[in-house]
Amino acid sequence: MSPRSALKFDLFAEASRQHKRDEVGDPLQVIARHIDFAELARLVDALIERGDGRKGGRPAYPIEVMVRILVLKRLYNLSDEQMEYQLLDRASYQRFCLLQDAMNVPDRNTIWRFGERLGVDGATALFQGVDAQLHRHGYIARGGQAIDATLVPAPRQRLDRQEREALAEGRTPDWSEAERRQKDVDATHTKKHGKSYFGYKLSVSVDLKHGFIRRICTGTASEHDGHHFDEVLDMHNTGRAVHADKAYASRQRQQLLKVLGLVDAMQRRARPGKPLSECQQRRNQRIAKKRAKVEHVFAGLRHLGGKFVRTIGQTRATVGMTMMAACYNMKRLASLLERGVDAFFKPQSGACKAQVRPRTANA
Repeated sequence: MSPRSALKFDLFAEASRQHKRDEVGDPLQVIARHIDFAELARLVDALIERGDGRKGGRPAYPIEVMVRILVLKRLYNLSDEQMEYQLLDRASYQRFCLLQDAMNVPDRNTIWRFGERLGVDGATALFQGVDAQLHRHGYIARGGQAIDATLVPAPRQRLDRQEREALAEGRTPDWSEAERRQKDVDATHTKKHGKSYFGYKLSVSVDLKHGFIRRICTGTASEHDGHHFDEVLDMHNTGRAVHADKAYASRQRQQLLKVLGLVDAMQRRARPGKPLSECQQRRNQRIAKKRAKVEHVFAGLRHLGGKFVRTIGQTRATVGMTMMAACYNMKRLASLLERGVDAFFKPQSGACKAQVRPRTANA
């Protein structure tokens, strides 16, 4: 007599597993419920030229499906090869990308080509489209802003002495076409806290009320943090205070903020022979508590499969970093809406900072 087994086999096993997944909670379905991907697809469709099929060839996949795939790829920082495999293997990925009943899924080359066609303009349109959805739900930029920059590593380049000398002189080394495609001559080196980095830099402005990324700008790793201060300064934030760390402090920026009617909340830094006073140190500590909001955002970006890009060249890196910021805002918006956080609640002294509306039976 064979021993009893807990395994049960049934024709409706997949439906049973899907029901169990719904009970446990699928984080991707939280995003799918609260983000209007059809609207994002319309924005992208207006920028990408598509054939009408009169010349033949394989029909294209729907734009919404491809946008969802790129979002999923960025949420977990997957390569095109891994994205294809996961779409074939994981039921939650298939469901999120509207492929649960499809006999075929986009392969790695299709995913890569769509990302190339998307480009910087398409990624920017997605970021702005998500921002429009933030405003639609009442999450306008409030409470002032925190500006900072973070390093985004890229694949390191292995160059010999002759190649480095040629690049330093502005010449292209003796590379074949295949070698040139694998060499990132746009990314730069820098050091931070004694550690070497190679790659790019993402500058952001984060609203202090809701913690969303409102403006972004990209550059290379060796650029100074304050290089893109003007580009990421958000003039639509209802709060007037601009928080930043010591790297941004300068007399020119202080005068700029004064002219614009903004409040200077940049930390002060000591200079040779002129240490900070106790009053300035206390002021820096007060600012640090508020500008920590931007550090929370950078931590959130690291949780999106890692804060790095897999691509070669600044254009593709810009697409990757822009998608990174858009996906962070998507994930945070979906989380706030799922929990019913009231965007307009103003906390009283000693009260919690976000009021959660009671969930109804139909919510």
